[in-house]
Amino acid sequence: MAANASDARLTAGRAGYLPVSEHGLIGDLHCVALVGTDGTIDWHCRPSFDAPSVFGSLLDANRGGSFELAAAVPAKTRQFYHPDTNVLITRFFAEDGVGEIQDFMPVGDPAEAQRHRLIRRVLCVRGSMPFLARVSPRFDYGTQPHTVTEVEAGVIFAASGSAVGLTATVPLEHDGRDVTAGFKLDEGESAVFELAEAGSDAVPRPCSGAEAEELLAATVAFWRHWLSASRYRGRWREVVHRSALTLKLLTYAPTGAIVAAPTTSLPEQIGGERNWDYRYVWVRDAAFCVYALLRLGFTAEADAFMDFMYTHVTSREPSAYGPLQVMYGIDGRTDLPEREVGHLAGYLGSAPVRIGNGAAQQLQLDIYGELMDSVYLYDRWHRPISSAHWDTITTRADWLCDHWDQPDEGIWETRGGPRRFLYSQLMCWVAFERAIRLALRRGLPADLDRWRQARDAIYRRIMDRGWSPRLKAFAQYEGGDVLDASVLLMPLVKFISPTDPKWLSTLDALTASLVSDSLVYRYDPQASPDGVRGGEGTFSACSFWYVEALARAGRLEEARLAFEKMLTYANHLGLYAEQISRTGEQQGNFPQALTHLALISAAFNLDRALDGPAAAAADGRR
Repeated sequence: MAANASDARLTAGRAGYLPVSEHGLIGDLHCVALVGTDGTIDWHCRPSFDAPSVFGSLLDANRGGSFELAAAVPAKTRQFYHPDTNVLITRFFAEDGVGEIQDFMPVGDPAEAQRHRLIRRVLCVRGSMPFLARVSPRFDYGTQPHTVTEVEAGVIFAASGSAVGLTATVPLEHDGRDVTAGFKLDEGESAVFELAEAGSDAVPRPCSGAEAEELLAATVAFWRHWLSASRYRGRWREVVHRSALTLKLLTYAPTGAIVAAPTTSLPEQIGGERNWDYRYVWVRDAAFCVYALLRLGFTAEADAFMDFMYTHVTSREPSAYGPLQVMYGIDGRTDLPEREVGHLAGYLGSAPVRIGNGAAQQLQLDIYGELMDSVYLYDRWHRPISSAHWDTITTRADWLCDHWDQPDEGIWETRGGPRRFLYSQLMCWVAFERAIRLALRRGLPADLDRWRQARDAIYRRIMDRGWSPRLKAFAQYEGGDVLDASVLLMPLVKFISPTDPKWLSTLDALTASLVSDSLVYRYDPQASPDGVRGGEGTFSACSFWYVEALARAGRLEEARLAFEKMLTYANHLGLYAEQISRTGEQQGNFPQALTHLALISAAFNLDRALDGPAAAAADGRR
C-alpha cells in the first residue's frame, strides 16, 4: 500500500520513481503493462514482450513516457487482483469518496488478439471523486517523435512504424504531444479509457461503458477457467496460484515461449551496472517450466513450451558456442545483440539501460542438462517424445561427450572469464543420466557405453575436484574456495543424497556464509570477481531452492520457517523481482519467472515432506 497517491513516487527516494515492488502486472499473452500503486502505467511494450517501449518511465521518469490516471485529490491507495484472475484493481480512498481503476487486457478472442487492447475502467464506488489522466507515450524507448491526430472517438498517437489509438468516454485535450483529461465521478458512475493498436487507415473504435463491463466479465471468466485446471491443493494454494497466473502472463501465446521477465535493465543494485534485458527465453528455465506446469496440471502450456523448445532450440547446428544457445527470442530468433540506450537515465539513475543480451553468445554447458531434464520429465509424466526428437537429443548428447569438461561462463553468466564451474558439470551429469534413463525405459537407440563413461567421469571429477577441504563444502569451481548457491540443486537433481555427510556439511557452510534471514546470495562477487562492477541483493530463486534443500534433508521446521519468511518478501500482490536488497526491497527485473517457478517447486516438495514418508515415496520428482 502506498501512503498517498500524490506522494507515492517519493517513497523510492527520488521524485518520479515508485519502488519496483509497488507495481502490478496485467497482460494479454502477447505483451504486458506494469501498473503502479498510484495508478500510473510505468512500463508497456507493444505489440510483444520484446518490442520497444511505449511507456517507459520505469527507466527514465522524464523521457520514458507514462499513462497517469489517479484521484485528483489526496488519497490513500490499495491495490489487489480480482480473485483468481490477472485483472488488477487500484483503489483510492479520499475524504469525500472511494474510487477505483480496473486495469486489464482482454484475452481469449482471436478476432481481437492483434489489437492488444488495454482497458482502464474508472469507477466511483462511494461518495464522489475527481480524477486526472495524462497519457504521454514515448515510442521506441523515447527515441521516436510522434504526432497526435484527433478522431471522433479520441486520438491517434503515431510514430515511425507504429500507431496506437486512445479512446475515452470523457473529453480529451492535447497539446500536440500528450493527452490530458480531468473529470469527476459520483457514486455509481464510471469512465473508460482504452489503448489499442491503430493501423495507418484504421480509426479507433470507442469502448463504451457497457462494452468495458462485458469485456471485464469475459476476462475474469477466462482467467478463472484457466486456473480451474490447477491440481494443487496444498498448504499454500493462494501463493502457488498467483505464481501460476504470473507465469501464464509471461507466456507468449503465438509460440508458447515463456520470458524470464517482462522488463529490461531494472538494477540488481541501485546505481550499479548489473542491468540486463530479460525479455527472452532461457533454455535454463526449461526443466523448471515443464516441472511446474505439469505438476500444476497445465498440460497445454507444457505442450506449447516443449513445441517451442523442439522447434527452435534443438534445431540449431553446432557453432563455436555449441548446438544450443543460452537464450532465444520469443519467436525463436537467435540474434539478440546487446546495446546500450544512452539517452535513458535508468531506474533511479542506474545506467546503463541495455536492450538485447550479449550472454546469448556465451558457452554455458549447464543448459544441456536442463534441456534434457525437461525432455525426460515431459516424456515420463505427460507424452512420449517422437523419434525425430530423440535423434536430436542423441546428437546433442554425443556432442556433450566431447565438450563437458570445457571451462564456461556458468549459470550466472559471468563476464569475468570462463571457469570449470561445478554447476555446469553437475548439469552435464544430469544430461547424461536422464538420457540414459530415457533410453533404457523406452528402449531407444543410444551409445549407452559412451554416455555412461561420460556420466561417471563427471561424477568422480565433481567428488574429487569440486570438494573444498578448507570450506568443507562443494565449491563454485574447480580449485576454488568460494561458495555458490547453485550447488543447492545437487540433491534436487538426485546427484547426491540430501542426507549425505558431504552434502549436509555443504548445506551448513552455505547457511553460515550466504544465507541471511532465509534470503540467499548467489555468491560473493568480492571473493569471486565476475567482471561486473558493484554488488547485488539476495537471489530469490536461490532462497526457494534453499527451502527445498532443507526439506529434503529432513530439516522441516527450518524449511517451513524459511518458506514463510520468503513469503513476507513478496510484494503486496504476491509478486517477486529477481533479487531482494538488504532493506527488503525488490530489485532486478520484475516479476521474474524463475523465482515463481522455484516457489512452486518448493511448495510442492515442502508439502510432500510435511505429509510424511508415504507421500514422498508416492510423489518423487524424477
